[in-house]
Formats: sequence, structure tokens, C-alpha cells
Amino acid sequence: MKDPERPVSFPVRLALDASDVLLEIERILLTALMGLLVALVLLNVTTRYAGLPIYWVDEAAVYAVVWLTFIGASAMTRLRMDFAVAMLTEKLPAAWQRVARLVSTGSVLVFGLAMLLMCWLWMDPLGIAGKGFDAKEYAAESFNFLYTERTQTLEWPVWVLQLIMPIFAACLCIHALALLLEDAGFAPRRTHERFQLGSSDTVN
Repeated sequence: MKDPERPVSFPVRLALDASDVLLEIERILLTALMGLLVALVLLNVTTRYAGLPIYWVDEAAVYAVVWLTFIGASAMTRLRMDFAVAMLTEKLPAAWQRVARLVSTGSVLVFGLAMLLMCWLWMDPLGIAGKGFDAKEYAAESFNFLYTERTQTLEWPVWVLQLIMPIFAACLCIHALALLLEDAGFAPRRTHERFQLGSSDTVN
């Protein structure tokens, strides 16, 4: 007789639901960014062939790939499609495999938190706010020129494009927490049919 599943507590369910909502948003963004990237490449090819190249298209495509990469990496983490070297762990007893999985998932969470802290120190939102959001005055005092730099052809503020790094770190923390709760046995693993994966367990 199969043992009934242990009920999932509200905080655990809330963390898993937050991860699922975030994953759905990432799915939509990935689709939009891939469509944008294809459009930019086609526009670039067409205008170059016509002898009327648009120079900002190359830069826009590069930043689209950067955002696509970070968002995709976050989604792949939740789907357990991140890379794993299992040459050692697959030979361990089941109990030790679970310990290794917990250590691995916990390390991802620690990395996400460390990256989030690094982004906080680097972007220093309190510092720039303390200068009345005057980028030049802030740069003169802190020697942090993040808020004064602009991209070469698009002339966009660099800090806006680099927001993907703290966004990625925050998303990674949410997904890693959900994975850790599942691996620790507080909730069964959830499936994500909308990504149409064959079996994420075959990857990690």
C-alpha cells in the first residue's frame, strides 16, 4: 500500500508557487527575446544587403543575447537542466546521493545570494539615491561610473541593460530555494509541462 504524501505547508507551497509564476514569466520573456533576436538578425541582413546598414542593430542583438542567456540560465536551473557531473554521486548509496543533491542545490542558493549582494554593492542604490540621483556627482565621489556610461550606438544607459544581473541573481535565489525544498522532501517535485520537456531528470 502506497504511503500518503505528506501535506505541504503554506510557506513551502508559497515558495514553490512563486518559483512557478516566475518560471512562466521567464517562458514568456524567452519567447519574446528569441522573436526579437530573429527580427534583429533579419533586419541586419536585409539592410546590409541593401547597402543601408543600421549600426545600432548589432549592439541591440548582442544585448538581446545577453538577456536571453541570463533568463534562460535561470529557467534551466528550475527545470533541473543545469549541467551536473554525476560520475561520483551516481555510485553513492541513495542516502548519500540525497545529501550530495542538497549540497549542490544549497550551493546554487548561496551563489545566488552572493551575486545579489555583489550587485547591491556594485550598483549602490542607496549611494546614488543619496546624491539625488545625480550620476556625475555620485561618480566624482565614489569613482563608480556605472550611471554615467552609455552604450556606443544605442546611447542607452548602461545600468539599465546591466539590471539583468541582479534580476538573474534574484530569480536564481527563488528557483534554488524551490529546488532545495523539493530535494529536502518538504514537497514533491513539480513538473512543468508548458516547457514540453521529455524528462528533465535525465539531465540532472
